[in-house]
Amino acid sequence: MTTQRKILVTSALPYANGAIHLGHMVEHIQTDVWVRFQKMRGHACHYVCADDTHGTPIMLAAEKQGITPEQLIERVKTEHLSDFTGFHIGYDNYYSTNSPENKQYAEHIYRTLRDNGKIVSRTIEQLFDPEKQMFLPDRFVKGECPKCGAKDQYGDNCEVCGATYSPTELKNPYSAVSGATPVLKSSEHYFFRLGDCADYLQDWTAGSSLRADGVTQPHLQPESLNKMNEWIEGGLHDWDISRDAPYFGFEIPDAPGKYFYVWLDAPIGYMASFKNLCDRIGLDFDDYFRAGSDTEMYHFIGKDILYFHALFWPAMLKYAGYRTPTGVFAHGFLTVDGQKMSKSRGTFITAKSYLDCGLNPEWMRYYIAAKLNSRIEDIDLSLDDFVARVNSDLVGKFVNIASRSAGFIAKRFGGKLAESVADMEILAKLQAEAAGIAASYEAREYAKALRDVMALADLVNGYVDANKPWELAKQEGQDARLQEVCTVLINAFRLLTIYLKPVLPKLAEGVEGFLNVAPLSWADADSLLLGHTINAYQHLMQRIDPVLIEKLIEANKQSMEAQAQAVDAAQYEPLADTIGIDDFAKLDLRVGKVLACQFVDGSDKLLQFTVDLGFEQRNIFSGIRKAYQEPEKLIGRHVIVVANLAPRKMRFGVSAGMIVCASGVDDGEGLFLLDVDEGVKPGMRVG
Repeated sequence: MTTQRKILVTSALPYANGAIHLGHMVEHIQTDVWVRFQKMRGHACHYVCADDTHGTPIMLAAEKQGITPEQLIERVKTEHLSDFTGFHIGYDNYYSTNSPENKQYAEHIYRTLRDNGKIVSRTIEQLFDPEKQMFLPDRFVKGECPKCGAKDQYGDNCEVCGATYSPTELKNPYSAVSGATPVLKSSEHYFFRLGDCADYLQDWTAGSSLRADGVTQPHLQPESLNKMNEWIEGGLHDWDISRDAPYFGFEIPDAPGKYFYVWLDAPIGYMASFKNLCDRIGLDFDDYFRAGSDTEMYHFIGKDILYFHALFWPAMLKYAGYRTPTGVFAHGFLTVDGQKMSKSRGTFITAKSYLDCGLNPEWMRYYIAAKLNSRIEDIDLSLDDFVARVNSDLVGKFVNIASRSAGFIAKRFGGKLAESVADMEILAKLQAEAAGIAASYEAREYAKALRDVMALADLVNGYVDANKPWELAKQEGQDARLQEVCTVLINAFRLLTIYLKPVLPKLAEGVEGFLNVAPLSWADADSLLLGHTINAYQHLMQRIDPVLIEKLIEANKQSMEAQAQAVDAAQYEPLADTIGIDDFAKLDLRVGKVLACQFVDGSDKLLQFTVDLGFEQRNIFSGIRKAYQEPEKLIGRHVIVVANLAPRKMRFGVSAGMIVCASGVDDGEGLFLLDVDEGVKPGMRVG
């Protein structure tokens, strides 16, 4: 009898500011197949996930849409779960990191780490957006690469030369939020002393755990271990776990205005989602998360977030008094037709577009699974190969077995299978492969498992061709033989369905209805259906029409074009009514030089300028204070002034003109003074 294992499984949490695409699906399909296999084996396996909901991008996206962050993440969660459910991802719980459970555990872990001397605070300098009044995360600062000079590079690495650096090293930096030039500003931050955990992490990364069934499970894959050794030997630095307001997230206890960095509370979201499940169905949370627990915990993740899951996360758990992961399983990225997913080519394929175009999600589940193994390798979705493989394997080899035999059982024998069969050899061969296929699933060697299953399907189709039931049906006195051959084929089909069920759960459900049996478990491979009555056969799967692939690509191209047009429309105000040259000539635009500039007491919008127009000096009030928080820096700069505007009396004084600015659609936001070339003199006319 197989020892029952108690297993908790997670997929990485998708961020709540974008659509689910096929790159996400690689991971969630890989996880779901493994979980379904474990449940078929009779283990107590629980699969939880959640949306990752905190951070600056969420805050800014909600602000741009004119809604609260809470409204944004609730809408996105509904969309994400709909996409995953459409691909038959069977979570036991799908939750949110913006939850009371996550807040509770994040605060508890932080306090415990602090009490254990693993938290330290110090003052650091960061780039600050003077217009948005916020510190800028690395990815929200852009500029010229300090190594190769490439323009428009992010604040942490160059996509042209591959160099890594700090945002303060960028040349000519600007805020990706407002376009303003960032300034250095000091702030107190809190750090997790990761370097103090190096000895423990050296042991943990190279270590393993003993499962309940007596198998030793390495914590990391060999490639992951090699990478961790590089990082540990290179020296682990303190990890900045705090962010300054404004920030959407959980405020750090006893530190007003300071928030947990998203990567601190995101993995704690695994705990929160599981705690929510435990409270819902009566599981013992502590049984799974207490230090020394004999339960198992596995994380399926992309290779790009290995650092967080193989260093930060186990260190946080260890020194907060919790158990550490049994295994962290990393996978590679998805390419389409040998290249990165491309919006312009229509190969940046969203889950929703795939489903909306009428493609069967199990086609993609099978194709991805047939590419996956236990190593950290990128996999390629070749659209032509996708069509060919699904049509050949699933329809031509697998489903065809049932369609070529079920009709004879229904019409000639009232749906009843033979009481016994003489041709046991082929069925014995299929049953004998159960252990090997199970071992492949357990080891996440799905490609091998499915190759072995299709080899068995070839064997069964060879039996079909050798025995030709369609010819037996025409021959006198061959009824018993016909029933026996078709009974062998139905049993072979049932065995293949068991082996494919982790990958094709919906199809398996249809087969269970057709066979008139309870949900199939792995142990059912030890038995056969004899003397059993089956139901009428209903078509289980159709071939992929290549036209659907063309439709999918076109739909994604159109989606991106519509998105781009929507972005363009949002960025620019509509053109004003057309005017003639005479109308324009009425404006007297002059170059002015700023002689003085200062804040206006009693106003949070105005700056007061003294401008030299060559022939005279003017006092001008301009509502650009939000964009220019250091007015003294504008002294000596040339500006464009509407010089013939009627003077306007304000409570602060008389404004004799208007300074011209470029602006975005948001009133008072994104304001930029216009520049002129060197050599210009005050008083020169513009136009």
